[in-house]
Amino acid sequence: MKVAAPRYLNWSREVITFDRDDHPNYVPNPGQYPLVVNPIIGNTWLTKVLMDGGSSLNILYANTLELLELDQSQLRGGTAPFHGIVSGKRTRPLGCIDLPVCFGTPSNYRKEVLTFEVVGFKGTYHAILGRPCYAKFMAVPNYTYLKLKMLGPNGVITIESAYKHAYDCDVECVEYAEAITEAKTLIVNLDQLGSEVPDSKRHAGTFEPAEAVKLIPVNPTYPDDRALRISATHDIK
Repeated sequence: MKVAAPRYLNWSREVITFDRDDHPNYVPNPGQYPLVVNPIIGNTWLTKVLMDGGSSLNILYANTLELLELDQSQLRGGTAPFHGIVSGKRTRPLGCIDLPVCFGTPSNYRKEVLTFEVVGFKGTYHAILGRPCYAKFMAVPNYTYLKLKMLGPNGVITIESAYKHAYDCDVECVEYAEAITEAKTLIVNLDQLGSEVPDSKRHAGTFEPAEAVKLIPVNPTYPDDRALRISATHDIK
């Protein structure tokens, strides 16, 4: 599409590059670690925010909303469901909210307002910043060096992610996903057992376990959540 005069985006005049000066002393497993950054969102400095160039949304978790001292009454409705946050499941957000996001230092920083979809379950990250964030900040990532660059009023802003922190976040995310999958499998198996094996030791008006039971957390990451009652002799492994 041709236009009479180009309409250039803000912060598009300067060039952002990566060179040998950006190279860490050691790069373990290039490209295998997530880019985890620590921006200020709202008025709170968050240390576990995932930069996800594959996401078309900015995601905020409900527990992070509480961390920001905000509540659900401040959300706007009308958001459409989406996929990708929980594998194979459709997610309907609680609503959306506009929040300022700040990168940089007091001597050179950028602040932009981003729209977040707020989801009503826990995550291992505080938030996920997707392509809308990259576009708004005109930010350029380097997943080999684990660095993010953008232009500020006093030159290029460079945000670094430590490999150890990125690794720990990745492990926590994998363990959380495995725990959820195992819990769902256990629930399905127990439902099948309940529908196939009649309990002859129960009768109307009473609740007496047919045998000894034990409690298994549905989500091992958050043991305070609801638990399942299963046979003490049942091997959940």
